[in-house]
Amino acid sequence: MSESKPNRPVPKANTYLPTQAFWDAAKQGKLVLQRCTETGKFQHPPRPVSVYTGKRTLEWREVSGNGTIYGHTVVRIASPDLEGRIPLCCATVELDEGVRIIGNVLDCAPEDLKIGKRVRLAWDKLNDDVNYPAFRLV
Repeated sequence: MSESKPNRPVPKANTYLPTQAFWDAAKQGKLVLQRCTETGKFQHPPRPVSVYTGKRTLEWREVSGNGTIYGHTVVRIASPDLEGRIPLCCATVELDEGVRIIGNVLDCAPEDLKIGKRVRLAWDKLNDDVNYPAFRLV
């Protein structure tokens, strides 16, 4: 008799217009963020207008994905859809471009997750349509 495992529900990329470019680039393994053309500053999460000027002066720019852990947590007990991924290391990363983004830190022991540690962009490919930005310790 075979053991039945629940199917892991895979979240869908949000196709809400202001985020579409983000998900399209992620499918190609590129991290793009909105940049205000008037101030030169990046913003995240995506929005219809610049958080700096309130204007629609935004463009999408690829960023390095390099950064520093700003905060973190370790998921040790989770729903069945995360089976096999526990403990799951998650971090808020301050990118070198000046914005913060949340992602999993892959192949990381919980005791190695520390504020101030450097990380680089990695990808957590859940299926052909969903590729989430993630990180690895440098």
